[in-house]
Amino acid sequence: MEELYKNPPKDGRVICVDEFGPLSLQPYKGKGWFPQRRPTRLRATYNRPHGVKHLLAALDLKTDKLYGHVSKTKRHQDLLRFFQVLRRRFHHSERLYLILDNFSPHQHKKVKKWASENNVELVFTPTYASWLNRIECHFGPLRKFVLEGSDFAKHQDLGLAIQAYLRWRNKNKRKAIILREQNKIKVV
Repeated sequence: MEELYKNPPKDGRVICVDEFGPLSLQPYKGKGWFPQRRPTRLRATYNRPHGVKHLLAALDLKTDKLYGHVSKTKRHQDLLRFFQVLRRRFHHSERLYLILDNFSPHQHKKVKKWASENNVELVFTPTYASWLNRIECHFGPLRKFVLEGSDFAKHQDLGLAIQAYLRWRNKNKRKAIILREQNKIKVV
């Protein structure tokens, strides 16, 4: 896998894929400009009456571009839909090398069958070494810029905020504030 990072294949592109979440509707602590005398009390989050969502995310190493989709679940069917969207973004003659961890839906027989039929190679990180996946360092900035100090009322609002962040990040990927947050999480 490290070889894919150092010497990307000429016949395709390397894309790192992972899931982020669960994302729940709860207040996330953050920093303010000044302390309040009587801060509002945070509500209890024992129950998840609105359920949770998951972010399926991909990082194209060739263009350093992030893609994401908020999903209700992260089963193999959800991953297949996300992979199909990724596949449509690139010409079918270009082979996709998807770097994944050993999460069981990634290993599902339907996912493997789809990959073999669509010019996609699944490359798995070693067990307990998901930190080898380069997308991991991009979840820190996402957490800081979207979740920190937030309290979304609806999952739709959270999803829109994540999509807005991904667009902003893709336009500003070399800004020092983003790079500083990425460097806090060590990956190869």
